[in-house]
Amino acid sequence: MTVRTRFAPSPTGLLHIGNARAALFNFLYARHHGGKFLLRVEDTDRERSTQKAVDVLFDGLAWMGIQSDEEPVFQSTRQERHAQVAHELLERGLAYRCYCTAEELKEMRETAMAEGRPPRYNGMWRDRDPADAPKDTPHTVRIKAPREGETVLHDLVQGEVRVANAEMDDMIILRADGTPVYQLAVVVDDHDMDITHVIRGDDHLTNTFRQAMIYRAMGWDLPKFAHLPLIHGPDGAKLSKRHGAQSVVEFREMGYLPEALNNYLLRLGWGHGDAEILSREEQIRLFDLDGVGRSPSRMDYAKLLHINGVWMRQADDARLTDDVMDRLSQMDGVSTDEAMRARVLRLMPGLKERAKTLVELADSAAFLGRSIPLSFDAKAQKLLTPENRAMLARLGAALGALAPFDGPGIDATLRQFAEENELKLGKVAQPLRAAVTGSSMSPGIDDTLLALGRDEVLARIKAVADE
Repeated sequence: MTVRTRFAPSPTGLLHIGNARAALFNFLYARHHGGKFLLRVEDTDRERSTQKAVDVLFDGLAWMGIQSDEEPVFQSTRQERHAQVAHELLERGLAYRCYCTAEELKEMRETAMAEGRPPRYNGMWRDRDPADAPKDTPHTVRIKAPREGETVLHDLVQGEVRVANAEMDDMIILRADGTPVYQLAVVVDDHDMDITHVIRGDDHLTNTFRQAMIYRAMGWDLPKFAHLPLIHGPDGAKLSKRHGAQSVVEFREMGYLPEALNNYLLRLGWGHGDAEILSREEQIRLFDLDGVGRSPSRMDYAKLLHINGVWMRQADDARLTDDVMDRLSQMDGVSTDEAMRARVLRLMPGLKERAKTLVELADSAAFLGRSIPLSFDAKAQKLLTPENRAMLARLGAALGALAPFDGPGIDATLRQFAEENELKLGKVAQPLRAAVTGSSMSPGIDDTLLALGRDEVLARIKAVADE
């Protein structure tokens, strides 16, 4: 058997972090077992399923590196096939037409609730002769639910789960306008796509028992199910906006790397020994459903930030530079020409050691492209005393005489200048850093000066010394 998994989102909003984790788990499970990962867009809600929403969904998955092995299936194109299955069940006597009016259904629910029963459909038209139906009355199609015994589900995460069949009613599979409901469409699509494993959130567990009725009525084998515990906020409550970012797009805009988000989501509810930082290749090699826990996971934004910092330090400098330049292009007063890109690339090894997000990285690199006069933060202003400005004027002369202007030469010049002026090296480097960056924080001063280049360094020192 070739393993075939699927991710089947509704394109009605952003790619939520819980859905993203489900997509990742399906993708990794298929890859681990040498199978196929498929994508199905459940776009039957035509008002909310816009092309823009579909594009956001595809973009988010592509950013995460999750690719479908076959062309995506759009559920809205398959409604004729869904209805065909419903009519086949009608012909075989396993479904029936229901002519209940909205008023009758409302009365049915109210009576059940008044008697302390669940508000379910009571099967009014299950065994009635369709000839009794009023002429030209709209009707739905309902499947005949089993009334005795129980349905047992052997879930790959939750274990054995049982539901008494008496708790399920004859659910609608075709609406009065002839369109299929979600429960029918999902089953038909999973069957026709040869899906072997359905891995999704445990909020679908109830749906699974309802969908099992359709599988069994059609005589189809059920796929294996694995229902993943949901992701909660840090406080254990349902994840919401008040907890912070919830969608893949938000995390990307906040400067997270896709490797970091994938790594974090994998470890959110799945474990393999002490392994924490895992490459995609390692994830595929290690991932299986026996490592998924049964309890809800709690979103830990601090841990995600830490993991992002780890991945940033491992990331290629040119790639990070490209992202930083894109972000800097959105800032006012920062050059993004080729000279600026060369500066950022040269200083990237030092810049990425201190940043935990790409936003922080761009902020810390912005000084490289700012024009004189620089603006100075509070700590930098404190360092630029009249005495230090005078000292910087002398230091500028020493650096101006340096040839060549390279790392060893810069280091030797700063040390010699400090010694000649009976200063500790930090008493020279800190005011210098403030003068050329506008901040008290930067990568090593030698690397910073080298990235800026002789002319820019001397111009920035002169601008401070002349004030």
